[in-house]
Amino acid sequence: MISSKISVGEASLKLLSEYGVDTIFGIPGVHTLDFCRGLGDNSKIRHIHARNEMGAGFMADGYARSSGKPGVCLTISGPGVTNATTPLGQSYADSIPLLLISAEAHSETLGKGNGTLHEVTDLNAVTRPLCALSQCAMKPEDIPDLLAKAFAIFSSKRPRPVHIAIPVDILAMHIEYDWEVVTPPSRSKTDSDLCSKAANMLQTAQNPFILVGGGAYGSNIKMLAEKSGATVMSSNAGKGIMPESHRLSIGGAICRPEAQALLKQADLVLAVGTELSETDNYIGKLDFNCPLIRIDIDETRFNDLYETTLQIHGDAKHAIEKIIDTLGEQNPDTIQKQKNIAQVKTEIQSVLNSSEQKHIKILNALRQTLSPDAIIMGDATQVSYTASFGLQVDEPRCWHYAAGYCALGFAFPNAIGAKLAHPDKDVIAIAGDGGTMFTVQEFVTAAELKLPLPLILWHNDGYKQIRDDMRAGNVPRIAVDGLSPDYMALAQAMHCNAVEPTSLEDLSLAVNNALTADRPTIILVREDSDWLGSEPRS
Repeated sequence: MISSKISVGEASLKLLSEYGVDTIFGIPGVHTLDFCRGLGDNSKIRHIHARNEMGAGFMADGYARSSGKPGVCLTISGPGVTNATTPLGQSYADSIPLLLISAEAHSETLGKGNGTLHEVTDLNAVTRPLCALSQCAMKPEDIPDLLAKAFAIFSSKRPRPVHIAIPVDILAMHIEYDWEVVTPPSRSKTDSDLCSKAANMLQTAQNPFILVGGGAYGSNIKMLAEKSGATVMSSNAGKGIMPESHRLSIGGAICRPEAQALLKQADLVLAVGTELSETDNYIGKLDFNCPLIRIDIDETRFNDLYETTLQIHGDAKHAIEKIIDTLGEQNPDTIQKQKNIAQVKTEIQSVLNSSEQKHIKILNALRQTLSPDAIIMGDATQVSYTASFGLQVDEPRCWHYAAGYCALGFAFPNAIGAKLAHPDKDVIAIAGDGGTMFTVQEFVTAAELKLPLPLILWHNDGYKQIRDDMRAGNVPRIAVDGLSPDYMALAQAMHCNAVEPTSLEDLSLAVNNALTADRPTIILVREDSDWLGSEPRS
């Protein structure tokens, strides 16, 4: 405990530091000057200067989703908050612990509509649908209480965003600092009897499947699969929790009809930490007619689109440990299941369209070039859609594609946040030419930080997925072929490197060089390049 008279803005930053926050992303403004007092040379928190609050929010999201620690974004009121709402939506959809701290107009003006600077008549009403908690601190002592609630949500519940707004007059007040960290609670342990029932159901099942989402992080899914003989499929958020090279893993192919047909043969499904959402399977509702066990920290997941036979509420890691203990030493015969999995993987490769074949070439080259624990941030682009099932990931928190909210432009700022959270790991982003333009200004942020970040910029002169959908639906081709910048010149203007490979070997060399550079590198890959010509189908 430290006793000294400081502004509430300084005190807020000091308390965040004591909660373990070491990095904050944002842009200073006249309403955040008292926060800035707490970010000087003596601060334990580094402030990362983004070029737009949307970029700052995505950086905080990337920091959090790659590390599991809360990512923090600091903005002005009004436009600072509204610019950050898209990242809030992404973090909400993907259960990411993002903390948005913002200024707010003078407390005496709130809700009056007097036209004060950056006024929103109810700022927290803007963010409330995108947060687990959104409140305004109306007196200094509200702040430690709200921060305690925020970190409790992050540690013990489904870790969705929190927004805390503080009026400028409250920020400027001076107080004797005596705020203290409240130790956050742990996630609730699961009912042992229910876990035993789940184990018994797995033992008696002939063809069990395990569906894995991001909520299963930390769980020993590999051992559970081996002891139960279950086939494992994952959502995007769950890729790598079960090594996808494992004989019982079909990877993220839950989005493929070939894998969905295999799932229909299941006589038991265990869903761990997953919404079973249409943004992972692309069809809305999976078709399986068998008992369903769900393990989830969020009890609202039970009996949503799917009738649940057995509901286990609480920490997935604890539940899986209990189930494994109950199973004991099992060694089921999985030879036929391995054959079925191999057959499905072969079927998928045999029906890829010409674009997907090109994506696979790029993804295979990246997989061969990057270390197994490299962090890959995929934007909303067709290469990422293919990577969901076509990129092998054997480590958790190494593949990130925000399929749920599916904004555009998140991958590169996500990669900035991930690189700052993991300076010793290789981090790379994949984005299309359309999505890149949403957050192109953050190249300057990464260049200023001298981050060795490669961006694979997949260039097909517009929004090709929408073009394809328009063609398939006989819709006029509207606004999908916009003029693109000269990315090589743009990279130079943004203090970045740029290269356009002419072969797969050239691509691998470019990635390796980019990972050791002192700035970001745009690696421009044109979809119509001759060296990506489609392989003949077998």
